[in-house]
Amino acid sequence: MDETQERYYSSSLPESSLSRDGNGGSYVNGQINRGTGISGLKKRGHGSRSWIKIGQDGNFQTVILDKATIMRHCSLPSRDLRLLDPMFIYPSTILGREKAIVVNLEQIRCIITADEVILMNSLDGSVGQYRLELCNRLQNEKADDLPFEFRALELALELTCTSLDAQVNELEMEIYPVLDELASSISTLNLERVRRFKGHLLALTQRVQKVRDEIEHLMDDDGDMAEMCLTEKKTRSDPYTFNDSFQSRASGRVISKSAPASPERTISGVQMLQRAFSSIGNSSKHGSSMGSSDNAERIEPLEMLLEAYFIVIDNTLNTLLSLKEYIDDTEDFINIKLGNIQNQLIQFELLLTAATLVAAIFAAVAGVFGMNFKSTVFAYPSGFNWVLVITGIACIALYFALLFYFRFKKVFAA
Repeated sequence: MDETQERYYSSSLPESSLSRDGNGGSYVNGQINRGTGISGLKKRGHGSRSWIKIGQDGNFQTVILDKATIMRHCSLPSRDLRLLDPMFIYPSTILGREKAIVVNLEQIRCIITADEVILMNSLDGSVGQYRLELCNRLQNEKADDLPFEFRALELALELTCTSLDAQVNELEMEIYPVLDELASSISTLNLERVRRFKGHLLALTQRVQKVRDEIEHLMDDDGDMAEMCLTEKKTRSDPYTFNDSFQSRASGRVISKSAPASPERTISGVQMLQRAFSSIGNSSKHGSSMGSSDNAERIEPLEMLLEAYFIVIDNTLNTLLSLKEYIDDTEDFINIKLGNIQNQLIQFELLLTAATLVAAIFAAVAGVFGMNFKSTVFAYPSGFNWVLVITGIACIALYFALLFYFRFKKVFAA
């Protein structure tokens, strides 16, 4: 089986471009782990890319495939392959097709069929972790009841949820001390750090929200989940094809034998159509009730799988929302604190304005009496001193009167 698949994948390539490893896998000559080599192959191959093919036995091989080959082998439209193109940034998507499941979860981009996983080769650590973990599980965990495509999809969801949860925990550990420091000491440096963390938080929230929405969409649509049951569709399609061909041949032989029968036993075309329509109606009613129960039984393992990871990703999203609420509460506290400081500055400015008014009155009186004019006040040696004392007392009284008025109007706190 593996040799046949390997000949299929390698048919469009020269033999010198592939080499085998110890496990029977084929590798591109020295160009698997080099980004420049892969890009060079892509340019020479007119859309060909490096892919990792993982079989049900846990063995893998690295091959170079173009879009046309993948589209023919997996029966996929070209728009589905665009979701896996690393040159473009697409949100997380899981699509169920007739013969494959297209998975685009963060850095894990692959096509899952009933027999194999075609994983896009990349230098990212998530791709290598997915390959190693999937091969290990397929080789060591033989007693799993889940079909092959569900096990591959489960690992993709697990690594994606784990990676997002780890990023959220890391962000949470970094941002809480910064927010506490900002609440106690408002500075430009702390504000800039919080601004960067908030941008990172918003981007991470969008990624987690998209994964959650995608899982929720699959759980709400039984038809999409039924499309993802590839192993069961494959096992059902093979015997049905054989039975249909056998029945067509058998009916052909019966008709040929009954052809020379007497006209009395022949059935008109109208009666045959009536019987056919009635049988179709009865079978459709019976099939709808049976099909719904069969469909529920088929998608139950997948629904339980998606529900488990929906809970995980929903918990991650709730952590992000709680962190966002904490940031908003800190911002509200900072705004309140800044507003209080601003109010104190306004009160201090009002006190200075009142003191300036009183000092201006005192200076005006002293300036008037300092002019060169004749007055009876100057006939007394201490007359000018009494003027200054009375003016000073009047100014102080005016200042305290202003303070009492401001407090009465609740401009100042009691």
